[in-house]
Amino acid sequence: MKIKLTGLGKRYNYDWIFRHLTSEFVSNKAYAILGYNGSGKSTFINTLSGNLVPSEGIIDYQVNSKTVPVEEVYRFLSFSAPYLELIEELTLTELIQFHTRFKPLRNLTPNQLIQRMYLEKSRNKYVKDFSSGMKQRLKLGLAIYTDAPLLLLDEPTTNLDQTGINWYLEHISQNQADRLVIVCSNIAHEYQFCHETLDITQYHFPK
Repeated sequence: MKIKLTGLGKRYNYDWIFRHLTSEFVSNKAYAILGYNGSGKSTFINTLSGNLVPSEGIIDYQVNSKTVPVEEVYRFLSFSAPYLELIEELTLTELIQFHTRFKPLRNLTPNQLIQRMYLEKSRNKYVKDFSSGMKQRLKLGLAIYTDAPLLLLDEPTTNLDQTGINWYLEHISQNQADRLVIVCSNIAHEYQFCHETLDITQYHFPK
């Protein structure tokens, strides 16, 4: 997977969130998008994912050296963020089964994923009854273990205690091969494994 940005910009009304951003992200590397709260990190990663349309510039996606149109990019990515919702009316087992109808897991079964998330005792529990930390671990587990060449993580350790943070770092380190990983964060431990950083505040411009 490769993503090439040329003169990328995003604005709301007359306010530019970022502008004139030219960069390239390639597979087998992890990148950290840095910036203070409200600096535009989430806007940037949602633009990369195709959820938001850029106001200017070009995003070129390539998989196996073939260009992928933006409307097809969702097929090649997995995404975790605190603001993304889970289907809370399903049990944990039902949710994973539903998820895998659309995207397969990386060389493991749903039951093995439950074990890796340390949620064996909650396999038949409704997601709505999970704690905030359990929900975040579930979001991360689904994203990290989805078989997709692009992994996008926004503030990945939100609602996690130290045990959860250690779990995240262990499992992300085991699942970086053959994929492009992009992490939005302003907390050092969340991106300590990243190879390169990009400070979104360098692309702030006046109206």
